[in-house]
Amino acid sequence: MIAGNAEEEIDELKQQDGDGIGIVGSGTLVRSLLDYGLLDEFVLNVHPLVLGDGKRLFEDVGERNALNLVDSKTFDSGVISLTYQPAKTDVEEADE
Repeated sequence: MIAGNAEEEIDELKQQDGDGIGIVGSGTLVRSLLDYGLLDEFVLNVHPLVLGDGKRLFEDVGERNALNLVDSKTFDSGVISLTYQPAKTDVEEADE
């Protein structure tokens, strides 16, 4: 559990050895990590099902963040799994 500053604590966790950090079902936390530049990969599973009026994945708050599609899979059930990574900025590309 994160008791203090989420940005600092998650950045510390990412520096440690071990597997990646997974988040299931928290759009608010995912959006925060994306805004902090701490999200390395975003997997979105789209199910062929419509319920009610629908719900926005992210609220209309914060900055827009460009994502690059790096993988996609389609399953027999009709579920599509899309894997995105944050797009690099011009500064990040120049550093490479």
